[in-house]
Amino acid sequence: MTSTSPEPAGAGAGSALEALRAADPVLRRLIDAIGPLDHEQRRRGRPRDPYGALLRSIVGQQLSTKAARSIYTRLTELFGGRAPAPQDLLEADPEALRAAGLSRAKVAYLRSLAEHVLAGELELERLAELPDEEVSAQLTAVKGLGQWTADMFLIFHLGRPDVLPVGDLGIRRAVERAYALERPPTPDDLERIAEPWRPHRSLACLYLWESLDNAPA
Repeated sequence: MTSTSPEPAGAGAGSALEALRAADPVLRRLIDAIGPLDHEQRRRGRPRDPYGALLRSIVGQQLSTKAARSIYTRLTELFGGRAPAPQDLLEADPEALRAAGLSRAKVAYLRSLAEHVLAGELELERLAELPDEEVSAQLTAVKGLGQWTADMFLIFHLGRPDVLPVGDLGIRRAVERAYALERPPTPDDLERIAEPWRPHRSLACLYLWESLDNAPA
C-alpha cells in the first residue's frame, strides 16, 4: 500500500472498473452482475474528520451498528452533546465513561487515542498526505486500533484506491465463494489472488463485499 490519493471519480473510476474486468475473469463476472458502485457513496454518512472516525471506530468495535450508535450518543451526552476532545477524555472519570456503556478496555483505548493525538504521535492533520504504510503505522500504534481498523480508515475515510484488508472476514468469505475455494484464503493466498487487481484493490473489495451484501459498517 503506497498510494496517497483517493480513487478518482468519473472517467477514472470507469477506467479502474475496466482494468479490473480485464485483469481477472472472476471479478469481471462480479462487476457485470452487480453494476457500477460508487466509492464516494459508501463514504457518505461517515465522520469526515479523522479524529471523529477513529473515536467512533473504537466505540463501535464488536458491536452492532444500533448498539454502537446508542453508546456513542450516551458518550457525547457526557460532554454536552458533542464528541469529547482528547483532553476531555483524559480528564473524564473512567467510571463515568463506563457508565455510558464502554468496556474497561475501550476506555483505555479512547485514552490511548487521546494521548497519541495530544503528544503529536498521531498527526491527524497530516494523515491525508501520508503514504498508506505511514498512516497504518500511526494508527496501529494506538492501543485498540489494529490493522483492520487502519485498512477500513484508508478505504472509507481517506479513499485510498489500493488497499487489501487481508484480515477482513467478509473479503475472505467472498473470495472463497467467488473463486470456488475449499476454505477461506489465508492472508498470503489473498495477496496472491489479489495481485492482478493492483492498483485498484480497494474497488475490488467493494465488489467482493457487495457480493455478500456485507460492507463494513
